[in-house]
Amino acid sequence: MRTGEPLPSMGDVLAALATGLWHWDTDTGLVTVDAEAARLLGLPAAPTTLTEAQTRARFHPVDWNEITGVVRLAVAEGTLAEVRIRIMDGDGNILRVVRSRSKPSFDPERHTYELIGTLQEVTEPTPGTAAGRSAVTGDWRRSREAFLLDAGRALAEARSTAEVLRVAGGLSMPGFSPDGLVVFGVEGDRLTIIGQHGHTPADMGPFSNMPLATDYPAAEVVRTGRAVYLSSPEDYRDRYPATWPLARHFGRRSWAFLPLTAGGRTMGAWMAAFTYPVAFTPDERAVLTTVARMLAQALSRAGAAESARELTEGLQRSMLPSLGPEIPGMRVAARYIPTGGGLQVGGDWYDMIPLPSGRFAMVIGDVQGHDVRAAGLMGQLRIALRAYASEGHRPDAVLSRASRFLHGLTHAAGEEALADLRFATCLYVEADPTGRLEIARAGHPDPLIRMADGTVMARPTAGGLPLGLDPDADYPTTRFTLEPGETLMLCTDGLIETGGHDMDSGWRRLRAILEDHTGDLESLADSLVQGVHGPSSHHTTGPLADRREDDIALLLLCRPGEGCGRGDTVAVRPAVRRTLLSVAQDEPERIAEARQHLRGLLHDWASAEQVDSAVLLVSEMVTNVLVHTDADALLLAEVMGEGPGRRLRVEVFDTGDDLPHKRRPGELASFGRGLMLIGLLADGWGVDPRGEGKSIWFELYEPGGSGADASEEVA
Repeated sequence: MRTGEPLPSMGDVLAALATGLWHWDTDTGLVTVDAEAARLLGLPAAPTTLTEAQTRARFHPVDWNEITGVVRLAVAEGTLAEVRIRIMDGDGNILRVVRSRSKPSFDPERHTYELIGTLQEVTEPTPGTAAGRSAVTGDWRRSREAFLLDAGRALAEARSTAEVLRVAGGLSMPGFSPDGLVVFGVEGDRLTIIGQHGHTPADMGPFSNMPLATDYPAAEVVRTGRAVYLSSPEDYRDRYPATWPLARHFGRRSWAFLPLTAGGRTMGAWMAAFTYPVAFTPDERAVLTTVARMLAQALSRAGAAESARELTEGLQRSMLPSLGPEIPGMRVAARYIPTGGGLQVGGDWYDMIPLPSGRFAMVIGDVQGHDVRAAGLMGQLRIALRAYASEGHRPDAVLSRASRFLHGLTHAAGEEALADLRFATCLYVEADPTGRLEIARAGHPDPLIRMADGTVMARPTAGGLPLGLDPDADYPTTRFTLEPGETLMLCTDGLIETGGHDMDSGWRRLRAILEDHTGDLESLADSLVQGVHGPSSHHTTGPLADRREDDIALLLLCRPGEGCGRGDTVAVRPAVRRTLLSVAQDEPERIAEARQHLRGLLHDWASAEQVDSAVLLVSEMVTNVLVHTDADALLLAEVMGEGPGRRLRVEVFDTGDDLPHKRRPGELASFGRGLMLIGLLADGWGVDPRGEGKSIWFELYEPGGSGADASEEVA
């Protein structure tokens, strides 16, 4: 070139240097190359645009992974990204090796990378030689650090021994990558194989169950705790002639055996074998030693986690009983789901106990806490409850004795135990084949009833303090009958509140699942658990999403009928909705429960005014029984028919002989208006004498139909 002549264009200069240009934008997923870069990639020498998939198909898989790691590191350090790339043809053969130098940039808003760089062919050095380990990619030390960071993160995230071995088998070390890996463990005085990569299981037979005294590199590493590096087959044969014949047929050229040490104890050995000679320079030994340490720590963590899981699962199995014999005339299903974190067993439990009377007791409870102490107290309390129930005590006596037992258990210990006092909630149900239930409750959530027509209601029950708070606590008993087709659901608060829900929103979620389900009892139990504990697509998060999750215990009791599956799907629900509730003379506070219970029964009634009228009349009728007689009141409410025009019939029974009659109360009178209200608000009413006592009843007809129509539908 003469002085004063214009400089050649950049393209001419790069073409003269056999250097191509390429541009990669991860936002669009496109790679643009000029003619020289296309030629280097094994394509026709013409500018072209490729997709990431097309470009990746031209690169060696290991090099593609290296590119992504080097790019992130270069962006973080603000340096050039230099990497060696092996170009492959369609048959998987290496066409050439090119060196890429680029300046990557990162868009933090779109989270995308953009690279503009060059491609230049380089001569591929012989693997294992000094030239093969030279800085063809730029800074080998930087690539090594990036590899160790990635490997450490991947091993730290492995949760099981199998995952650790998968990560170890996929490691690609910068500048030298082994094609055969074996992880050896120790059992007694023998060497075992935990996992391997690059071999067939049959090939590893001679090396498994090998005595530690054998003249074999892995055995020596375990005995001494020192690494063994063998750079050539001759070195292997000279140092270990006894076992060289076993290793010779694999065709490897170099081997590294490193100790797996955790907590100062050598727990095994790691072998990395190469198909080409490796000199094992100080840098290479440092990489191998670091990987071996990380691998040992990962295996130690995974082994401890697997042991803990096995222990807690065994503890869980031993503490949670099977349901045992079926209750005649009843169907039962149960589930237990441990909390998702920490100890996989907690204080929740369920039980079913055959009683001397021929009846059965169903128990569900929750000891405060999610730790080992909660699990231990749960086991002791469950045994005590079984003992008291098996002695034939009534439900109230069983819970009273259990409360005294737990109080003594937690208060009779030392000062450390007094600083960590625990209580337990519990629900105890006695059932017989006729559906008669007796329930005693100790601070536990009320049961749910799904009626034969699919209506779901919380069943208010009398209760006392949680177990263990007061050794002299009383637990009143609630009696009612489970009608054919009805299902009783008992659960711990974990089923209600899992997913960040409170009691109200959790009940609404369970109610929707119960009302929509049409399968048998086992599938209903699965649906309830999946609805609150399954994948995020199965449930919605509640307002308390940061709350720690709790154990889940669930018991379902069904009296076979049209609403309770017998293994078949319920296609048609019955046209009668019925509930029964008793109010004793010494339980006037249960009148409020009766009002709430009736509102639940009429949750889908078309007229809100009629619902208010029905609640008012029920309150008046039950109050009259408690005030004017010495008997208890029994409330029976039935909703008959389907769709608009249903009929509500409410009867209140008592054993008193005096029949009510209309009065003409004065303006300031406190009594005498009950029958007047019934006559004004009800569509029909009456007083019927019974064998012992009487019943007063009223009926309301839902708007949209007539009483006669509703009666015909029921008939």
